[in-house]
Amino acid sequence: MRLKKLLVAIILLVLVAPILQAQNTEQELVDKFFERTKVKHTYKTAWLSVHFSMNRINRNNEYNSFATNTSEQLSNASLNWLNLAPAFGLDFGLLFKEKFAWSLGGEYWLKLSDELSGNIDYLATGSTIENPSSEIQVYGLYTGLQYYFFNHPRKIEHVQSLALRAGSSIGYYVANWDLWPDYQNLNLATGSPTTAENTTFKGSAPGLKVTLGADYPVNIFGLVLGADLSYLYLNFKNVAWYNSSDEEVVVSYTGTPEGRVDLNLSGFTGKIELKRFFSW
Repeated sequence: MRLKKLLVAIILLVLVAPILQAQNTEQELVDKFFERTKVKHTYKTAWLSVHFSMNRINRNNEYNSFATNTSEQLSNASLNWLNLAPAFGLDFGLLFKEKFAWSLGGEYWLKLSDELSGNIDYLATGSTIENPSSEIQVYGLYTGLQYYFFNHPRKIEHVQSLALRAGSSIGYYVANWDLWPDYQNLNLATGSPTTAENTTFKGSAPGLKVTLGADYPVNIFGLVLGADLSYLYLNFKNVAWYNSSDEEVVVSYTGTPEGRVDLNLSGFTGKIELKRFFSW
């Protein structure tokens, strides 16, 4: 009887064992499949910022030559040189490697303007002009790369102490320049000065910037204070407007094509920004 029960047990074991083994093997395959298809979550870190900057325009530029020469043609009045140019802007940045970040932003320069009050004799045309003015407006978009060489931001903790970085950017800028309507401009097609009614002189140019900067947490709403010192190369070489005959009309401080005025706004830039880092 015992022998019979033993034989039955052995037979059942022989029959069931392959089924159990097959089930275990199948479960292992299912587990391995799900393990391979699992997406491991990797945090991405980015920031948004608003900034204010002050651009110190190089003193040696053609606008300043224009201001000096034109002032000699104005009775008891003079145009100021370009000096400081304030600007506001927005930036978006993304850390794409441990110490590297990509950014995209834009800025809007406040008007560089000079307005003279009263009726002023304009010797170039022998006429009297009322409240002559010169106004320059600049805006642009840019993108760049930054490298954190000290205390780079972390994926979750972000900026916990002073962080130092270096970077560069390239942008596309537009300039609009308005002068008093009866300014004596230069028609390049005819090579002679004219006193036609002026419209806005416009130009565009690439802007190149190299930067050293620092970030520091201020512990208020998770904000980070950033400060940059940069050098911006920005030279508008095509500032002009076109008349109804599609002739190019420019500003010239000598009355000849050789004295054509380019708006060279290159110089050192100081920037202060407030950043808000976030991760997802």
